[in-house]
Amino acid sequence: MTTEGGIRAPYREYCQWFDGEDAARIAQKAKQAEAFFRTIGITFNVYGAEGGDERLIPFDVVPRIIAAGEWRRLSRGIEQRVRALNAFLHDIYHRQEILRAGRVPTELIARNDAFLPMMMGMDPPGGVYTHISGIDIVRTGADEFYVLEDNARTPSGVSYMLENRETMLQMFPELFAKVAVREVGDYPINLLKSLSACAPPMCGGTPTVAVLTPGIHNSAYFEHSFLADQMGAALVEGHDLRVVEGRIAMRTTRGYRPIDVLYRRVDDDFLDPLNFRPDSLLGVPGIWDVYRAGGITIANAPGTGIADDKALYSYMPDIIEFYTGEKALLPNVPTWRCSEPEHLREVLDRLPELVVKEVHGSGGYGMLVGPAASKKEIAAFRAKLEANPRNYIAQPTLSLSTVPIFTNKGLAPRHVDLRPFVLMSPQGITITPGGLTRVAMSKGSLVVNSSQGGGTKDTWVLED
Repeated sequence: MTTEGGIRAPYREYCQWFDGEDAARIAQKAKQAEAFFRTIGITFNVYGAEGGDERLIPFDVVPRIIAAGEWRRLSRGIEQRVRALNAFLHDIYHRQEILRAGRVPTELIARNDAFLPMMMGMDPPGGVYTHISGIDIVRTGADEFYVLEDNARTPSGVSYMLENRETMLQMFPELFAKVAVREVGDYPINLLKSLSACAPPMCGGTPTVAVLTPGIHNSAYFEHSFLADQMGAALVEGHDLRVVEGRIAMRTTRGYRPIDVLYRRVDDDFLDPLNFRPDSLLGVPGIWDVYRAGGITIANAPGTGIADDKALYSYMPDIIEFYTGEKALLPNVPTWRCSEPEHLREVLDRLPELVVKEVHGSGGYGMLVGPAASKKEIAAFRAKLEANPRNYIAQPTLSLSTVPIFTNKGLAPRHVDLRPFVLMSPQGITITPGGLTRVAMSKGSLVVNSSQGGGTKDTWVLED
């Protein structure tokens, strides 16, 4: 909807179709979609929930629609950002020119748990650190987009993007004949091509790609198995792998077979018990030494997680300008760094009106949404903030745009964000036209994370 209550141009054809449909039929299709998701097991685990609770992510059958021109603008900004992130990661693990220039504080890197000193001087195959990225974007006005955060460690959610589209194709095939929507289903083959293009120097012939999962109890296990299946790649756990003749090899029915590219969904600390956490049962003993010797590509590269740091995020406009010579095409949300005394004082004074996040937080955990919090919750968070200010950043509560969802009473507006998925290889950058739209299913809520009750939508980018 427009601010005047009219229908935005990208939604016109959809609305013509919707107005001619029986609401009971759409409600029935919504129930069928839920049954489909349950049947194929699209669930996630809620950490801290009683009994390791598995839940369905709510799916809304009304798509989020983006005009072709809007998408071109977003794509340019996303590509600029990912190139700058990759250049930044190379720099901080080599000459650290941005620190020497004073554009980013040295202590923000040196005292950061996500910085991996063992990567200093390392050149990942193809010079790529951020093989897969997810850039979270919010809209606040007709032509106003902001980047909310960067996800470069192990971005998740792409399986929901793909299954949302497949579900819509099954439920409403006539819609796709009426509205020209760009394809997202080629993501798995693009992922395989992009990963293969980053094969290490020791690779001979067609690269062998595998997906490393922590196992079935991980909250994103469905996605790990889904992507491995869609790529035609092996899904492996740490105990399936070992070092054989200087290579990482996976166990097969015909013995051990070398792997060239490992798409890992395991955090740095757990990758190699010989070089990182000795109690890890999820990684592969010796994989770090093979990686250093050029025997395997690990995607995303170890040490990439520092790019997810929310305090570092506040310096992204400087980072983009430093490495590209351009102003950021997509602006940041204004951010207070609570590690700085002046910023901390202002945040404490304005706590009831701000959103406060942990610098290494994710999934909506460990954050305070001031306007929705009780006095007791604010007081408890104030104490945490005063005890460890370096662990937090704060942002204003944005007037996020809304899109319609289907309810028992008809269409109703809900707040959304968007996570486009980006693939990077020496051959270039590929941005899937769309991404994962996450939606706050509760009226007035600003929290879209599935772990906090949010749902998802199919995201349509229109053809020209």
